[in-house]
Amino acid sequence: MLFNSIQFLIFFPIVVLIYFIIPARIKNFWLLMASYYFYMCWNAKYLLLIIFVTTITFISGLLLERIKENSICEKRGKYFAKSTVALSFVLTLGILLYFKYFNFGVNILSRLLSCIHIQLNFRQFDILLPVGISFYTFQALSYTMDVYRGEIHAEKNVFQYALFVSFFPQLVAGPIERSGNLLRQLATPARFDYEKFREGFLLMLWGFFLKIVIADRIAIFVNTVYGDFLAFPGWYLIVATMLFAIQIYCDFYGYSVIAMGVAHILGIQLMENFDAPYLAISVAEFWRRWHISLTLWFRDYLYVPLGGNRRGKLRKYINKFIVFLVSGLWHGASVSFIVWGGLNGLFQIIGESLQPVRDRLVILLKLNRESAGHKLISVLGTFFLVDFTWIFFRAESFKDSFAIIEQMFTVRNPWVLFDGTLFQCGLDNKNFDLLMICLCILLIADYCKWRGIIVRQFILKQDYWARWIFVVISIFSILLFGIWGTGYDKNSFVYFQF
Repeated sequence: MLFNSIQFLIFFPIVVLIYFIIPARIKNFWLLMASYYFYMCWNAKYLLLIIFVTTITFISGLLLERIKENSICEKRGKYFAKSTVALSFVLTLGILLYFKYFNFGVNILSRLLSCIHIQLNFRQFDILLPVGISFYTFQALSYTMDVYRGEIHAEKNVFQYALFVSFFPQLVAGPIERSGNLLRQLATPARFDYEKFREGFLLMLWGFFLKIVIADRIAIFVNTVYGDFLAFPGWYLIVATMLFAIQIYCDFYGYSVIAMGVAHILGIQLMENFDAPYLAISVAEFWRRWHISLTLWFRDYLYVPLGGNRRGKLRKYINKFIVFLVSGLWHGASVSFIVWGGLNGLFQIIGESLQPVRDRLVILLKLNRESAGHKLISVLGTFFLVDFTWIFFRAESFKDSFAIIEQMFTVRNPWVLFDGTLFQCGLDNKNFDLLMICLCILLIADYCKWRGIIVRQFILKQDYWARWIFVVISIFSILLFGIWGTGYDKNSFVYFQF
């Protein structure tokens, strides 16, 4: 069930209405059933995977709590605790590895063996990737680690824990919530709050605008160019790549904002997943602002256990590079995703290594890092580096990535920016002009966010007639200018595939 579907627009009001009229003791059970139904709308049989992951990690939490309470020998207790965590990780990650990486692993093994003239005749399985499996498995695993570290107590209520794993607003594309934050809120079911309803509704409107009006409109242009990159070389590809950076941002940010709005109406505060990332002045800062929940997950559950920055600069760089390679692999079972992650890690390592040189140049050239011009150059430079890595993310294959890069830098046709031929790539001039206006709105909103100005709170402080005018215009604009696909088919969110 997609957020941008008629089905969801019927489902959600029913869930909210029933949630706020039933007794508090069964509110979480109702949300759990609604969450399971929400997921079953994609593929009912894969609900068994969520239940399996929930069962394994729930039992693991109880065992870890029991070990801490009853262990007489500290050494023996640590052994049993580590064994419990290891078993939980093996069983849970085993599901993820099978569905997402089995065929990829077999292909890699076959290629390696072929290098020494050994042929591996292994038939690939026709495996359908369950929606959101990477998100809910990581969320469940973080719970096991939090209990192991003593950061939270094990949850005793199985229905409440099951809701934590499967809470429908963030089930299939995050944010990846921390157990301490979400379980604490689920422990006390919320009453209807009109202020939260208003703020949540505005968040949902902003999310739909980002997704339907901007991301899906850009997708038409990007799909046209990348779908036949030999016919659209040079500046066609450059423009498409720059627009794809905005597309994936608005697509994923739009989903996260809708999820926040839905949860907010239900009285749940989800973490912020994006913080104006394209206004970052370095690749490292970009990743502190992009997909924040995943970045923090890898920091706390992979980077720190590897040693973080506690074992010297070289080990720190190696750990960071490993994290971004794994992050790339998390996004997809493909060499292209691994290269995408590795490049982002490499850019950060190079940037940090060259920091003393940059500091010296700033002093030597008497530059002012706080000036608008210096910041603008830093923002544009960061965008260029990040946008270059998106080529590997978007291309259909690793081979296509290099072909696209070659077409971008060997074909010089800047006149296409001015002669109107860009309008032959799926978007006519009116749609292109509308897109530019929308991008200006996005830039203003992100700048306000970067400056700490919360636009929705400003709107809510206005008189009721001004608020109503804004809401009516927003809904009308989304319905009128939104891209609904051929025959009004919904376009799926990009990150659902991960």
